[in-house]
Amino acid sequence: MRKYLSISVFLVVAAFAFTASAQERVKTGDEVFVEKYLSLIKGKTIGIITNHSGEMQDGRHIADVLSKIPDVKLVALFGPEHGIRGNAPDGKTIANSVDEKTGVPVYSLYGKTKKPTPEMLKGIDVLIYDIQDVGARFYTFISTLDLSLEAAAENHVKFIVLDKPDMLRADLVDGPVLVDSLRSFVGIQPIASVYGMTPGEFATMINDAHMLKDGVKADLTVIKMENYRRSMWYDQTGLKWVIPSPNLPDMNSVEVYPGNVLIEATNVSEGRGTEHPFEEIGAPFIDAKKLVSLLDKQHLAGVKFKSIEFTPHPFPWASEPKYNGEVCHGVKITVVNRNIFRPVEMGVTLVWAIHKLYPDKFEFRNAAFDMRAGTPQIRLMLEEGKTPQQIISAWQIGLKKFEGLRKRFLLYK
Repeated sequence: MRKYLSISVFLVVAAFAFTASAQERVKTGDEVFVEKYLSLIKGKTIGIITNHSGEMQDGRHIADVLSKIPDVKLVALFGPEHGIRGNAPDGKTIANSVDEKTGVPVYSLYGKTKKPTPEMLKGIDVLIYDIQDVGARFYTFISTLDLSLEAAAENHVKFIVLDKPDMLRADLVDGPVLVDSLRSFVGIQPIASVYGMTPGEFATMINDAHMLKDGVKADLTVIKMENYRRSMWYDQTGLKWVIPSPNLPDMNSVEVYPGNVLIEATNVSEGRGTEHPFEEIGAPFIDAKKLVSLLDKQHLAGVKFKSIEFTPHPFPWASEPKYNGEVCHGVKITVVNRNIFRPVEMGVTLVWAIHKLYPDKFEFRNAAFDMRAGTPQIRLMLEEGKTPQQIISAWQIGLKKFEGLRKRFLLYK
């Protein structure tokens, strides 16, 4: 009898734990929308800006779900970088097509056209945005969001953001603020490298603060998530993993990406063409042990460096990696405490260390580096021999100003 009682107690406790866990799982904006807010599109003609992250927790894609709602007409899909299914390599131009499942046109927003045109929006009453983001300024999905919101405002189309959590926690703000002269598709607004806002919060800010071109303002609705806290990393939300892009395969790569994206714009490999992009950094001319020794002396919080060697090879998502087939020496970067780790500060320190050790061999790709940094100041200070501490201090005034603006538009605690 005692045995069966113990089993019963265990089952009750397990059931309670499961229920508590289910209650705590973040419910994304698309789930909330389908459950509670379909009235916003009843009798409407709609377009959806989405990709593979539009797949809901039950396995259905938002486009498939909304295409089957009575009295709702889906007439267009819009795809960002990496395409509707998310499998195109970084930077690869995407062509217009037709979606096999719904039969509606798919307009590429990552080719010659990056902003929906009046012709694309003709007859659309409501434009819906449903894309998972990383939370870094140079990740191009927020540029697509910005330009699409602007197009909606100009063409009097209602705009709905189905909010999702960033991969990075949304209370992390790090790095310099983009200067106006460097605005581009990899940096469309004057925000920090890591800006600490969900897509819905970012859209609210640029819309309500009149940051869109010519100060236009859209008819914007944000469908908020439920059970979400700003301090959550993506893998704490209870949501299934959604790879944001082919070269960010897991949380480890996401955590270091905001800093190591700077390496992209140098003659050092950022690890593309390996199993660990952005985590493995190196070049044939680097002495790995010397680099690790110099980095260790900087006492960066929450991160460790290990000397490694690797050989990049072409992958479908990295067809022409730097130093293809050549042995590279460098560092494997491991985040040991992500809650105190500052990715952009680490990235700047890493570039500083390689530049200091190999001033005659290390090369900046000036324009590309400045665009990712958001300012030429970082590169110029590195070339002048300034320390990481001096460089980090130089961006603090702008960062504090941005944080003050950002706080006005936060939707979650």
